[in-house]
Amino acid sequence: GVMEKLGLGPEVLLQENPKLIYARLTGFGQTGKYAKTAGHDINYLALSGVLSKLGRKDENPYAPVNLLADFAGGGVMCAMGIITALYERTRSGKGQIVDASMVKGVAYLSSFLWKSQNLGLWNRPRGENLLDSGAPFYETYKTSDGKFMAVGAIEPHFYNQLITGLGLDADKLPSQLSFSDWPKMKKKFASVFAQKTQAEWCSIFDDTDACVTPVLSFDDAASHQHNKQRSSFIKNDQEEISPRPAPLLSRTPAVPSFKRDPFIGEHTEEILLEYGFTKQEITKLHSDKVIEFSKPKANL
Repeated sequence: GVMEKLGLGPEVLLQENPKLIYARLTGFGQTGKYAKTAGHDINYLALSGVLSKLGRKDENPYAPVNLLADFAGGGVMCAMGIITALYERTRSGKGQIVDASMVKGVAYLSSFLWKSQNLGLWNRPRGENLLDSGAPFYETYKTSDGKFMAVGAIEPHFYNQLITGLGLDADKLPSQLSFSDWPKMKKKFASVFAQKTQAEWCSIFDDTDACVTPVLSFDDAASHQHNKQRSSFIKNDQEEISPRPAPLLSRTPAVPSFKRDPFIGEHTEEILLEYGFTKQEITKLHSDKVIEFSKPKANL
């Protein structure tokens, strides 16, 4: 209801411009019991059902920072809704309102979990399934230098290359999908991975299809050979590293800015002046706390 209080709700603006795409990104959505209730990523994950699936065996559910509901179920889904509405407008000539709820967005994002429940992928308790750290071949393992390797050798031909790289004899191991042996196999894999450094394991598994890769820090990710060859990360004029825009379009690739991110409110005044607002109107908006100002201090 914030935009309505400013007299800028969708009904008002769509009357003035029927072609407008008006996106509303919220946690709980525009209607429902929690619509006006405060929340954060972990709350939206909880209400969607997804949080109940995240976590290791015998541990509490955990939220993977705030990526899932805020950015994936929220920002990305909202952007997809805007793109869909823009495409529909090319046919109808009309705009519409996009109601992007993070609860619904992350629930829809997890459709695979819902639709695969009868496939045997999620019929065991949390932390004991194929993709939630239950399987020894889909897990992270600590190396002798305190770093980690990520293992995702699900398919049998990938799993065989994992076993070979670890120096183990497949004939002396239980079947890959012997669930009762998974805890024992995880301990065995962990003891083997702990015998070499991350770099040593990379020299063994690089150029194989064992689906084994290093768990990289931000600094290491930016300097890794593969990512450098793909120009996956960029530096701005403050030497700050960030990911290059993705996905890459062949004909109209994104051109990233190499300037630092602006502060909230840094350019508010100049933009409003550019759009015809008077100094007095801008001062009034600021005093009413509709807008913010934030001028960076000179580093002298």
